[in-house]
Amino acid sequence: MRTQREKLSGAGAQLATEVSINFGSSLAGLLIPVVGSPIVVAARQIVMVIVVLPLARPRLKNLTWARIWPPLGLGLVLAVMNLSFYQAVSMLGLGVAATIEFLGPFALALVTSRRILDFVCAAAAAGGVFLLTWSDGTLDVLGIVLALTAAAAWFCYIVLTRRVATEFAGLEGISIASVVSLVIVVPIALFTLDLSVFTWGVVGLLLLVGVVSSAFPYTLDTYILRRISPRLYAIITSFGPVIAAGFGALVLGETFTLLQQIAIVVVCVAAGAAIATQRDRPISDLELTATAIL
Repeated sequence: MRTQREKLSGAGAQLATEVSINFGSSLAGLLIPVVGSPIVVAARQIVMVIVVLPLARPRLKNLTWARIWPPLGLGLVLAVMNLSFYQAVSMLGLGVAATIEFLGPFALALVTSRRILDFVCAAAAAGGVFLLTWSDGTLDVLGIVLALTAAAAWFCYIVLTRRVATEFAGLEGISIASVVSLVIVVPIALFTLDLSVFTWGVVGLLLLVGVVSSAFPYTLDTYILRRISPRLYAIITSFGPVIAAGFGALVLGETFTLLQQIAIVVVCVAAGAAIATQRDRPISDLELTATAIL
């Protein structure tokens, strides 16, 4: 059974990752018009591998397929999530893209629900996203599709990270995932590489994005998901769109109409209400024993 202190430390760490990721995304928004989203994602993954691999060198010798597929899948999901999200940011802006992407963890929280309240909240969130994407009179279909792809990948990311966190000690699982993601992303980045746009300032920003967007939050996620439930993880994540919109305004100079501001708040409130009113399912004796072993 998780202690109250473990829950508080996990929740605090999750809030810190939300701030870190969205700050990193705003910095990425400055870089994408210069170097392109694949380069930004590749830089994130390179920094992550450099930080994580020396701390948790994976022991592949005794791994079976049943045990190795979750981190392999997590690596694929990381690549898809980051590539699609950053491209969506370049088309929709950070605040809009982050709000749509948040539908992923929201859907995870509702996937087994049968309550009327949850369907009402889901409808409210969908209405908020509709207002957000239509309020300025334009509709970037490809950008919305990419943001929804990132949302689906985020859904899978939470499920797989929890599985990896419970089956691998320390950062071993996330180190395997980071290498897999790097192998997928680097060829795409090399195809779009233009060395003429690189300056020391650009390189420094790319390194900073890698630290605050990948190395710091993703390594913390295995710590977090050992200490808090996916429901609490999703509740805290419901603040993400507001944090993203704030950084979008402060760093990228994005502006939001009153209707867009209302839409972002509606999505966050609907998600928070649906998730916060969920009841925790009873924990079996087997799960209690497994938690005690970790």
